[in-house]
Amino acid sequence: MALWKIFGNKREVDFYELLVEQSEKTLLGCKALVKYLDNTADHDEMSRLEQEADDIRRILIDEINQTFLTPMDREDIFTLSRAIDDVIDHAYNTVKEMEVFEVSANEFLIKMAELLVKGAEELTNAIKHLKKNPNVAIEYVVRAKRLENKMNDTFLAALNQLFAGNNIRQMLIYREIYRHFNRSADRVDEAANIISDIVVKMG
Repeated sequence: MALWKIFGNKREVDFYELLVEQSEKTLLGCKALVKYLDNTADHDEMSRLEQEADDIRRILIDEINQTFLTPMDREDIFTLSRAIDDVIDHAYNTVKEMEVFEVSANEFLIKMAELLVKGAEELTNAIKHLKKNPNVAIEYVVRAKRLENKMNDTFLAALNQLFAGNNIRQMLIYREIYRHFNRSADRVDEAANIISDIVVKMG
């Protein structure tokens, strides 16, 4: 194909905005998880938001494949989007397993869900500032990483109390659900690290 045809069909795609949209939808999903634990939202709301977040990611990947020049490394766009997607996926898996095993919310689940919301908020704010104010984005990245540490501390405290009991079935079920929260927070941390790498490349 002639070069003039490649550049003549340049696509005007705002990848920053697509990432913001995806992270905002993920944040709504995390908030829906809190509402689910508070019995003010049902499984369907979480399912809808997870699907909508997936749709945004599909659009983003499709645009990557059709865009010749991207504003940042296309691999960074892809991996950041994947990390954001994993956050809401693990949150949704939490709801699905709680439904299957008829698990009730406890203080640790509620606290971890609230931490996840805060982490998703910091991540969303970081992405919002990534394009025009990368140094501000880094400030939010640091906050997101701190919340991941708090999640890990809460996860360990939850396990400590859980294994002080003697109900093996309950131990196994709750342990896996706690792990979904911890993995979701790990993906927040991963996304924060990717944003940091992007900022370094922008400098």
